[in-house]
Amino acid sequence: MKKRFLGLALGAAAAGLATVTLASCGAKDIFHIYAWNTEFQGFFYKYVSDEKTADLEKTVHLDGKEVKFTIVPSDNGAYQEALDKALEKNASAGPAEKVDLFLAEADYILKYTNSTVTKDVKKLSKNAIDEKDLANQYQYTIDAASDSNKVLKGVSFQCCPAGVIYRRSIAKAVLGVDQPEQVQEKINTWEKFNAVAAQMKAAGKLMTASFAETYRAFSNNVSKPWVDPTTKKLQFDEQITAWMDQAELFMKNGYTLDAGIWDDKCTAEMFKTGKAFCYFGPAWYYNFCMGNAQDEEKGCYGDWGLVEGPAAYFWGGTWMLAANGGDDDELVGKTMKAFTSDEAVCRNLAFGESQFVNFKKVNQGVSAYYDATEGGNGFLGGQNDTKLYLEGAKNIKFENITIYDQYFNEGLQNKFQEFLKGSVTREVALNNFKTYVTEKTNGQVKVN
Repeated sequence: MKKRFLGLALGAAAAGLATVTLASCGAKDIFHIYAWNTEFQGFFYKYVSDEKTADLEKTVHLDGKEVKFTIVPSDNGAYQEALDKALEKNASAGPAEKVDLFLAEADYILKYTNSTVTKDVKKLSKNAIDEKDLANQYQYTIDAASDSNKVLKGVSFQCCPAGVIYRRSIAKAVLGVDQPEQVQEKINTWEKFNAVAAQMKAAGKLMTASFAETYRAFSNNVSKPWVDPTTKKLQFDEQITAWMDQAELFMKNGYTLDAGIWDDKCTAEMFKTGKAFCYFGPAWYYNFCMGNAQDEEKGCYGDWGLVEGPAAYFWGGTWMLAANGGDDDELVGKTMKAFTSDEAVCRNLAFGESQFVNFKKVNQGVSAYYDATEGGNGFLGGQNDTKLYLEGAKNIKFENITIYDQYFNEGLQNKFQEFLKGSVTREVALNNFKTYVTEKTNGQVKVN
């Protein structure tokens, strides 16, 4: 998932830790988990491991068995490529190298669910996921992790409805209002959103800090996938074209920056001195990617609010999948159940980590608690963000997704950025993207 901001920073250290652990294990049998950043690892250490520790440098266990995480940052598909190599030789790998559990994102999960590299999680020994577990999960997370024959290959610990995370103080200064319901009225259509962008520019502010900030709100609402299932041709949905037009407009008028969403130039605007009015994301985004906003000295904790914005959408999600060839089915099942069916663990994720969990009952309880106590998320000025997410989660559908979506979504942004920076024309940028598509799919997707 796109939680790479801190993931890239921490990935190298975590990967180094994995290498050390592997070297010290020798032929020892261990519970081996593959991931692209340390978010899930941190949750596992604190709430599921035997040790219940926040120290990622410690060796932890589950039911007495040593646990190892291999972390490979996901940028440009690097995680997928490393994982694919590991899974290819998983059946014959040594006990310390076998992958037992691995994580996947929405943008490429179908690649693994519709493959023999994953197992039916309803058959994972005595800890198998059952219908009682699934009854409290959001349906789209189940659909996403099921193969074409409806065999369930994994579960997600997150549900990811998303919205617009805005600066209250900037809203008050420029729009004269700062409460979520008031701000939502100002930006509840793209036409209004663009008009507010002009107001922000006139006031010396930025609407967003990245040309790609709004991308997911468009791409998640496409009516057709990147690849035509019959002709195997690349196709541009109207929503993708609309995003490109908006990005060009925003850059031309100075409403945004030419930075990518993970670039320091973008995230620097999260500091108290930042000029950006809003960022787009779900609960995991402000929890895991807005560290600058939460900086004790330079941040602006509490000066944020959350609204749905001009379009309902979801972004990402982390699915746990059982690797074929792994030999720790009971621990895989136990981990999956802990993150999706253990109320204590899920409450810790919700209250302690600002997660919107994949457990309906827990989310409903969190929202009710905030309402009863007039409390909420401190980062969002005490707003009950869970209530907004409960509404957003009702309409999420897992549709129009291909196995190439990570490559195409990231690739289009990167190639279009060259045009927005003035390096190439728009036509050349799109032709460069098509060349990239051909390379990444080994010619399996036709571009003309």
